[in-house]
Amino acid sequence: MLNLVVYNKILAAVNEHLNSEIAARYALALARHLDAKLYICFSAQHDLPQQDRRAAEDAMKRLFHEAMDMQIRAESIAEKGDPVMRISRIVRHEGISLAFISTRREDIEKRFFTGTTARKLSLNLPCSVALVRIVHSGRVHPKKILIPLKARIAHAAEHAAFTACMAHSFGSKVFLLHAPKKVTRFFHGEIALTLQDWEQRLPRDISSFVERLEKQGIEHETRFMPGATGRSITLEAFAKRHDLIIMGSSRRSLFASLMRGSPVEYVLRETPCDLIMLTPRHED
Repeated sequence: MLNLVVYNKILAAVNEHLNSEIAARYALALARHLDAKLYICFSAQHDLPQQDRRAAEDAMKRLFHEAMDMQIRAESIAEKGDPVMRISRIVRHEGISLAFISTRREDIEKRFFTGTTARKLSLNLPCSVALVRIVHSGRVHPKKILIPLKARIAHAAEHAAFTACMAHSFGSKVFLLHAPKKVTRFFHGEIALTLQDWEQRLPRDISSFVERLEKQGIEHETRFMPGATGRSITLEAFAKRHDLIIMGSSRRSLFASLMRGSPVEYVLRETPCDLIMLTPRHED
């Protein structure tokens, strides 16, 4: 299993928008749990208004003081230039293992964030990336985390480790949502299966995911929703009042989403709660 302390250097990218400061608090909590060093970074484009620059710098100061109060080793880095180039350079120079990147409000209207800073960083950074969509601007305290799972899970060990770390950081309960293909038989159509039937048909990747959570002592429940789509995931999160959704997405699926829609794209746009889309880079 992936060593949970592999995230020994965590970066939180901050900008002039409030949601980036809120997203950074997920990084704060994870850094405290893992005793990792936290890098709070801001890269200002040359044409950024002074007022926006000051807002980002103030956010960095607040986060740094919070880190000190939480006894987290932290460093603030403020630079000028293209955010993608500057953050990429910091990640490589400092050996960052995980970066938290927040979406901007205007990104939501673009199809799968095409051309946005958040998408470019998700695709290009050499470290794992947690792309955070903030829906609730209050205190970060997810107690119910929803994890939609496919039959095949890219970088399953890291996905499970990240989930376990987040659950431990906040004392959360994890709810696994598996969307298996509907079972049909010739002349009989769709067949209704019991919970026990679905559990016996659980794909190997999901069984391994569950075992990893159990080894870390994570409280969890599993729910089956045959044929679930992005809309089904958002409805489940809304109906069960989940506080956070964590979805995995490989670099390949990010590229594929440009050619066709995907459940991840729908959830990013319509999620009723905070969302973290994890793009893992560590090998299983």
